[in-house]
Amino acid sequence: MADFSEQRLKGTTTVGVTFKDGVVLAADKRATMSQFIASKDVMKIHQIADKMAMTLAGSVGDAQTLVRVMRAELELYKYAKGGDLSVQGAATLLSNVLQGNKYFPYFVQLIIAGYDSAPRLFDLDPFGGLMEEEYVSTGSGSVTAYGYLDANYKNGMSEEEAVRLALSAVRAAIKRDSATGEGVDVIIVTKNGLKRLPASPVS
Repeated sequence: MADFSEQRLKGTTTVGVTFKDGVVLAADKRATMSQFIASKDVMKIHQIADKMAMTLAGSVGDAQTLVRVMRAELELYKYAKGGDLSVQGAATLLSNVLQGNKYFPYFVQLIIAGYDSAPRLFDLDPFGGLMEEEYVSTGSGSVTAYGYLDANYKNGMSEEEAVRLALSAVRAAIKRDSATGEGVDVIIVTKNGLKRLPASPVS
């Protein structure tokens, strides 16, 4: 995650992987400002609802603002409607926020993942583009991560296989991308809720 001029859309690696019972999100822990490592313990995966989380890549301030917006909007929806907004509904809401600010855009790349009637995984660009995916990666290390995901993803994976795949994709990016590093955080979302695993070392 970066917060400096041309690095705003690039620094970090985040990954989302669906499996038969849920979604795995993984992200590194390094924050950069141009060539400077600003932090080695950044949380880039945030819970925004009971069974929903989002990953952050891009400008730190923009990303943190959007996390607060989404948490508030989802809580308001829950009280107003008496139930949770679907994952697709939340992704569409965030897409609309981004689209509504495209002339002064949030410098971010985001993933929203969760479980309602099934595992759902959405990729969002800074201008509100929204795509549902089986697996996805964002940030400066995403090219390397995608190479690993493309070669190893398969439908119907178990939770253990999906965690291993997401971890390995981020670790592959750490080896090649200077803006990615310091270990890997992992969150698993299933019909039973959200579980954060202990941070994994680089290797």
